[in-house]
Amino acid sequence: MWWPLLTPLLVCLVLPARAEAPVSGCNVSLDQVRLANPLSRFAQRLASEEPITIVAIGSSSTAGAGASSAAASYPNRLAIELKQHFPNHSITVINRGVSGEEVGDMLKRFDRGVLAEHPDVVLWQLGTNSVIRDNKLSVHDTSIRDGLKKIRAIGADAVLIDLQFAPKVIAKAGVASMVELIAATAKREDVDLFPRFNVMKHWSEVDHMVFERFVSPDGVHMNDWGYACMAKGLGMAIAEAAQRPVVSAKTLSHLVR
Repeated sequence: MWWPLLTPLLVCLVLPARAEAPVSGCNVSLDQVRLANPLSRFAQRLASEEPITIVAIGSSSTAGAGASSAAASYPNRLAIELKQHFPNHSITVINRGVSGEEVGDMLKRFDRGVLAEHPDVVLWQLGTNSVIRDNKLSVHDTSIRDGLKKIRAIGADAVLIDLQFAPKVIAKAGVASMVELIAATAKREDVDLFPRFNVMKHWSEVDHMVFERFVSPDGVHMNDWGYACMAKGLGMAIAEAAQRPVVSAKTLSHLVR
């Protein structure tokens, strides 16, 4: 968005030396964030006790704009959450967020910024900058599908992350269309979607939180609490999808007889 640009290949997150305190008042439920599909690659790596690499690609809300420090960005907080879910497993979360980018910009650096890390999971946050700039992503646009093809080609799990529910985002005319487009693309391409927009909307409209609780003063980006609560929900969703029992076709056939 408008945060100073970060060198795309520079930001790699590691766990901080001290454990972060749980985020107070964050009550995200699994029903809100459950992923549609199991994370099969993540599950395989867990079963074989091999290290897991996650790459988070996106724009400034992945890079961490609005946070008090890089440690408070959602990818860094996610690393902490996953360490709590899987304390005996090596999981690395790499931040490839670059401020101001749209889908086409991200695609240009997919090979060197994402695929080169040999990720097991790719978290792809997208859509906000296109809405803020009134650049509608046509339903005929193949950009998202092109990125998903690249992820599938290396056998990684893919999770799309949609827009943030923030004052200057929801004020734009194209926000509903973009949220619907990302959801429809995830369904059509049979990939997972983390519904960040609806999670944040729930904070506002159901939990009755004021925007200042989870949005930074710029009215666009999340703040420390927002990123931490998002990471809690995403960590919960990833952990459940990675450990979800997979019913074989043979077993399913037997059950429906």
